[in-house]
Amino acid sequence: MLPFGGGLGATAAAKSRCLRDRRVSDRDWLASVVLPTYNERENIGELIERTLASVQQPGEGIVVDDDSPDGTWQIVQVTAERDPRIRLLRRMDERGLTSALMAGIGLAQGDVVAWMDCDLSMPPELLPTLLAATGQADVVAGSRYVPGGRDDGRSLTGQLFSRTINLAASLLLGWQIKDYTSGFLAVRRSVFDRIPLRGDYGEYCIDLLARAQRLGFTVREVPYHCAPRLRGQSKTATNAIGYIKRGWKYVVTILRLRFGGSR
Repeated sequence: MLPFGGGLGATAAAKSRCLRDRRVSDRDWLASVVLPTYNERENIGELIERTLASVQQPGEGIVVDDDSPDGTWQIVQVTAERDPRIRLLRRMDERGLTSALMAGIGLAQGDVVAWMDCDLSMPPELLPTLLAATGQADVVAGSRYVPGGRDDGRSLTGQLFSRTINLAASLLLGWQIKDYTSGFLAVRRSVFDRIPLRGDYGEYCIDLLARAQRLGFTVREVPYHCAPRLRGQSKTATNAIGYIKRGWKYVVTILRLRFGGSR
């Protein structure tokens, strides 16, 4: 089991509430796993359990919850109070996937920071592989579109949308990456010194992977099987109109990265 440790911390600027019941030793962290949640009460317990059972190296787990109305944070709080390997940041006045990830990264003490969706579509059992691969790469992405990967997590419409966006990204930003919208990542801390995450939702991943390549960081993809959500409500689009509303930001991000100059 992963010997996670640490109490909870939060920045005053975020105006967030964070458990700080315990601080542990001065030992160095090797890995931090950030789990951004909103209304994942039905999934978060299993996700934490499977994460702890999978990862063997020292580190910490940080759940960043946007004050979920369904009480996701309460489930995590109970776990954190009895298990010092888990940390909870409950954000009261801020929302959004990218900002949640940045908040978790800001709290992380690990040399490597990993994250994933919290709907169990991404297997936490792959985390050891992602973390180990950072020994040879600066950024490691779980990929549905390299040999061995699969995308069964969405409808045919969703799969078509994802394939189209990733084809456009590969065409304009570089064929070295097949899954620019992965969202299942392990990143060495040194990357964040030069590439802060930006964007509202999944477009942050396109931006991160493209800029990492341009700045000379090593990027590697590891295949994974994206599974369907079994419990709870999806945060992604569920029909063509929803994909168009969400997808225009992906398109703008790709065009900005390709034609927006070095800035």
